[in-house]
Amino acid sequence: MPELNLPLIIEAEQLMPQLDNRNLLLVDLSSPETYVQYHIPGAVYLEYAWIVRIEHPRLGLLPDPAQLTNVLSALGLRPDTHVVTYDDEGGGRACRFLWTLEAAGHKNFSLLNGGLKAWANEGHEISSKIIYPTPCDYTVNMDFTGVATRQYILDNLSNEQVVIFDTRSPAEFSGKKVYAQRGGHIPGAVNMEWTEAMDKNRDLRLKPENELRQLLESRGVTPDRQIIVHCHSHHRSAHTYIMLKTLGYPDIKGYPGSWSDWGNEPNTPIEHG
Repeated sequence: MPELNLPLIIEAEQLMPQLDNRNLLLVDLSSPETYVQYHIPGAVYLEYAWIVRIEHPRLGLLPDPAQLTNVLSALGLRPDTHVVTYDDEGGGRACRFLWTLEAAGHKNFSLLNGGLKAWANEGHEISSKIIYPTPCDYTVNMDFTGVATRQYILDNLSNEQVVIFDTRSPAEFSGKKVYAQRGGHIPGAVNMEWTEAMDKNRDLRLKPENELRQLLESRGVTPDRQIIVHCHSHHRSAHTYIMLKTLGYPDIKGYPGSWSDWGNEPNTPIEHG
């Protein structure tokens, strides 16, 4: 079957004609309560906890290949399948799934702009029919191009061509709010809360490209540098990763574990304020 040629950020009008395409896998990462109540017709449900690994106090770690193989096989994913995903919270969970798919070596995927709320608020068809995927044997081929480790960041702290992009709240960034053993931020990091990329008047779709570029470039987040995004677990920052990817930033990495890894390590350098 030929590959679907869909953009990374897809609008509801572009998705509607493809809902019956056998090469499309529509994945819902909303809360289970929301999925049972309503979802896009044909969407299968994916529990967010299945695509992250926890080693307390470290959260949001990248699952090992065996776990990813089990999850993606259970979803019925095939190498030529085009995944379209969404959630009910502005895209954070859905984008973490897309980042994870990329790390698992899957190439074809899209984010529904605005997610379930945008779809429903525009009056598109919704369903409460539970969809059970047909499992298959999916082979994971890990690709760590888009993955940054703590050691990688430590090695590049003084590299002016690398930007550490912290997408937590300003209170977390400054150290006023502390959710790990230590608060603050990675030395030299720049901060933009992940929700600043969302258009609150358009069902949390991404803001227009020119607005996003202005927000980013005012912070020194420019396409000629390598950008490493993180939050507390690489949930919020996965949304930023996909946003940067759709803007054509060529060199982006996400930091799984994020501050729950950095801030719970006793000897990592930290700045406050």
